[in-house]
Amino acid sequence: MVPLSYLLRFIEEDATFGDVTSEAVIPEELGARAVIIAKQDGVIAGIEEANALFEHFGVKVKVKKRDGERVKKGDIVLELEGNARAILLVERTALNIMGRMSGIATEVRRLSETVKKVNPKVRVAGTRKTLLKPIDKRALLIGGGETHRFSLSDAILIKDNHLALVPLEEAIKRAKEFSVYKVVEVEVESLEDALRAARAGADVIMLDNMKPDEIAEVVEALKREGLRKRVRIEVSGGVTPENITEYAKLDVDVISLGYLTHSVKNFDVSLEIIGRL
Repeated sequence: MVPLSYLLRFIEEDATFGDVTSEAVIPEELGARAVIIAKQDGVIAGIEEANALFEHFGVKVKVKKRDGERVKKGDIVLELEGNARAILLVERTALNIMGRMSGIATEVRRLSETVKKVNPKVRVAGTRKTLLKPIDKRALLIGGGETHRFSLSDAILIKDNHLALVPLEEAIKRAKEFSVYKVVEVEVESLEDALRAARAGADVIMLDNMKPDEIAEVVEALKREGLRKRVRIEVSGGVTPENITEYAKLDVDVISLGYLTHSVKNFDVSLEIIGRL
């Protein structure tokens, strides 16, 4: 679960000086019952986070659907009972978190299943193109995807801007000497550089913005030189839901898509008060 301390920041931002509407309109001791409902079909996520927030403010929660479960439009995912002001205080933050996480989980599940039908060994991954990493990365996992790096501290990824300053072979040598525990990945955009990276000892080669036929050439060249089994191949850039199967047909290991987190389509969930206590 995403740490509660992180989640509470959203409440603090949303109600810096309290919820003036509820404080003005709702009697302080009034209790209420409420439900959170899925308004579309998909994969639900953010249940644990919403549960933690409501319980922190004294609201009793009954979980009806678990993170990662498929839901249908109209399904109740949470039942709530407690102080009405507390329910309304948390409402929008909980729905925002669930909507974003469920949107990511739904899409990564859809793409993962699409890819697996074509090539069972290929994994779908997100990227670091997000500012809400704890939420987005967990949503990727719930949906069945790979998170890629969580942060700059997790793995070594040598990109074009690094190679603009340090030659490829030297960069890989330095990276290998820096740590025996860190995976060394190199981003390349040509057949020549892919072979250079593999020869220099890269663990992962990211083929960036290359077309399927170009990637096929890289794979065959690596096989000819006996290098394919020594590296994992990641495809990134230019991949969309419409063309992802063309990449999945190839002998690659990972397909990463930034749009999974930077262009999230929110999943529709709503909270409805169903009675007083």
